Amino acid sequence: MSKVGFIGLGIMGRPMAKNLLKGGVELLVCDLNEEAVKEVVDAGAEAGSYAQIGGQCEIIFLILPNGDISKEVLFGQDGVASALAPGKVVCDMSSVTPVESKECFERLAEQGVGFVDAPVSGGEPGAVGGTLAFMAGGRQEDFDALMPYFNIMGSSAVLIGDSGSGSVTKLANQIIVNNTIAIVSEAFVLATKAGADPVKVYEAIRGGLAGSAVLDAKVPMMVERNFVPGGKISINHKDIKNVVNTAHALDVPIPYSAQLYEILQTLKIHGHMNDDHAGIVQYFEALADVQVKKAED
Repeated sequence: MSKVGFIGLGIMGRPMAKNLLKGGVELLVCDLNEEAVKEVVDAGAEAGSYAQIGGQCEIIFLILPNGDISKEVLFGQDGVASALAPGKVVCDMSSVTPVESKECFERLAEQGVGFVDAPVSGGEPGAVGGTLAFMAGGRQEDFDALMPYFNIMGSSAVLIGDSGSGSVTKLANQIIVNNTIAIVSEAFVLATKAGADPVKVYEAIRGGLAGSAVLDAKVPMMVERNFVPGGKISINHKDIKNVVNTAHALDVPIPYSAQLYEILQTLKIHGHMNDDHAGIVQYFEALADVQVKKAED
């Protein structure tokens, strides 16, 4: 395998980088958080600057908070692109807009460098367990070069189509995931306010048509009042904002997601941005003046 660069060692990036190291990949890493860099270096990586990563690595992965940061890391002064040579491949696993992904693709193509947008689904548990799903957009040959690394970090990777397709798919994923959490929250607030034990309600419905991966992942967190983030509301707030902006640019009405954005905006105002997105339930709880939690023994 080639020497690999990895930029972005947050909740997702840190365990993903560690899994690459466990898979025998030689890794050069960078992040503004020095403690995160030290943790991954202690696990076997080397630390380097953006330009050093661009110069020394054949494959470069990014997983960063937003598209503006991705573009700055790539194209800013002494950024990754300043040291890239033709034939290398950059993979942005950040959740960004399709327009931002296409811009990166086109600018790097001028240097003879491949670019694949490959946002992920699976949250922190998937990052830790190496079971992430990658949704990719770009050229087949660049995707093929990344597959050995996708196989280490995840359980599936699909090339959807041309540049930007991965980012589009991630937006669709986030519409489904976040609206489902909101609807589950609304339902369980109703059940709790009516006097039903939410744990028993969950056990009764999870095997039927209402059952879902979201139901199984998030209701246990709600009833335990555990909002330690695997996927922060702040990230989902940003993703749904991208959904709204992209949909408006394409003249696609999105009434449910537009309302969801206002729900997330309300949670932002009330200081819940660092909660797990299971914490969306807190919006509905505030409306009904009730908490979804285990019944008292």
